[in-house]
Amino acid sequence: MRNETEEERLDRNLMELLQELRVALPGVQVLFAFLLAVPFYQRWTSVTTFQRDVYFAALCLALIATALLISPTAMHRINFRQREKRAIVMISNRLTIAGMAVLALAMIAVVVLIGDVLFGPVATVVTGVLAALVFALLWLALPLRQRMSGDRSRS
Repeated sequence: MRNETEEERLDRNLMELLQELRVALPGVQVLFAFLLAVPFYQRWTSVTTFQRDVYFAALCLALIATALLISPTAMHRINFRQREKRAIVMISNRLTIAGMAVLALAMIAVVVLIGDVLFGPVATVVTGVLAALVFALLWLALPLRQRMSGDRSRS
């Protein structure tokens, strides 16, 4: 356990959260930029209804993930002098977790779209399920297993 005051702990937690967002945001921004460019490719006119719908879902999910992952920065900037750091950290943590979940869904949707365009329905299902499994294992099961094991230090 660290020898720090409540205020120091909140400062550290907020800085750690903002650092984590610096890692996640470029990925979601690149994904969103890619999705914005897709309709302008020549082959776009020959997409199926399914592909168009998956594309739009991925675009919307990437937009929501971007909004959720940038929200902690906006919240901190607007409220940083209001002596509400505990609330900022708690709400920002929830927004970040939600943003990561939505980002995972957006990335799965993109893999499904590309799988369908390149390989057809069987590959679409396989790659979609595998992508979902990777995210479920690495972004959910592994952290929850660590949390449940009690091997982590309090922070």
